Amino acid sequence: MIDPRVTRLAQNICTHSTNLSSADNVLVHAVDIPDEVVAEFVRVAQGTGANVVVRLESNRVKRRMLLGMTEANAKLIAAAELAEMEKMTAYISLRGGDNTNEQGDVPAETLNLWQKHYATPVVFECRVPKTKWVAMRWPSPSMAQLAKQPTDAFEDFYFDVCTLDYSKMARAAEPLVDLMDRTDRVRITGPGTDFSFSIKGVGSKSCHGERNIPDGECFSCPVDGTANGTVQYNTVSLYQGTEFNNIRFVVKDGKIIEAEAGEQTAKVNAILDTDEGARHFGEWSLGYNPYVLHPMKDTLFDEKIAGSFHLTPGNAYEGKGGGQNKSAVHWDIVCIQRPEYGGGEIWFDDVLVRKDGLFTLPELQGLNPDQLRDA
Repeated sequence: MIDPRVTRLAQNICTHSTNLSSADNVLVHAVDIPDEVVAEFVRVAQGTGANVVVRLESNRVKRRMLLGMTEANAKLIAAAELAEMEKMTAYISLRGGDNTNEQGDVPAETLNLWQKHYATPVVFECRVPKTKWVAMRWPSPSMAQLAKQPTDAFEDFYFDVCTLDYSKMARAAEPLVDLMDRTDRVRITGPGTDFSFSIKGVGSKSCHGERNIPDGECFSCPVDGTANGTVQYNTVSLYQGTEFNNIRFVVKDGKIIEAEAGEQTAKVNAILDTDEGARHFGEWSLGYNPYVLHPMKDTLFDEKIAGSFHLTPGNAYEGKGGGQNKSAVHWDIVCIQRPEYGGGEIWFDDVLVRKDGLFTLPELQGLNPDQLRDA
């Protein structure tokens, strides 16, 4: 018998997140997901009248593919999957796996090649701008281990995070969207960080369960050429199969001119040298999911941490809140500003809007954890 929490999640994904109907063609893309879970998502999606296509993948098989990947092979795969994606109006990604380091031995240059010849045309140029998409992880013992929780306790946490009242979050975020839309200068301060940039004219976008699950952020994008200062991140970032600690960027006129990450300094610079856009920023966002409080080396969770921000080298989203920067890289790196992580402040046009992870303006306090948690 299927866990009723799975059914509830599938219903949220197919209604609130993607709003499926008989007018939609939806691709359910499942990576290392139990068959019964995929089948339930298919059943719920079919119940909306949508046409459903399923693609099943394995992280172990993908590692083998990447280890032997050539530019011609990457272009062939991209052409095949782009043809499929162009027929879709919606996309649901279910991402599982028991080993977060499955691609840890794939050379950086191969991963960069894959990003350039596959991710750019299929993901950034088609799926993201042209479909109603949602991406989510699936709970596993390895994720529980990263979160430092027992497996059963982590599953409870997972469903609390993923099935919260996102409509309530959307309403609470409206004043923040309005304020960010009117903001010019942003300044971020904290341990090792004094960083400023403009978001004038860029606008902002509230994320409340329509693209990522879990969700809980409002993003914008630094105007290229306006970012200056130093940013010191305080969470471990797992990217391209490698853990990066103590990432620090020095930025001048919008470009990362110095980058370090301890023992992985050479690798972080190799990623930033993927293309010209990788040393510029494509996103800046404030996180406020009330149930996600500590990092677990999983970007979909960590970028939503209450009291955090992420500042993203690489590709910018299109539309409101997006920018012009283009890159095969989109690397969400997180800094938590709650007191136990060193604190910090966010200023909009010289007005303090968040201190030590809590919004200070009365109209924004509905986004603080005590207000957003389900009763």
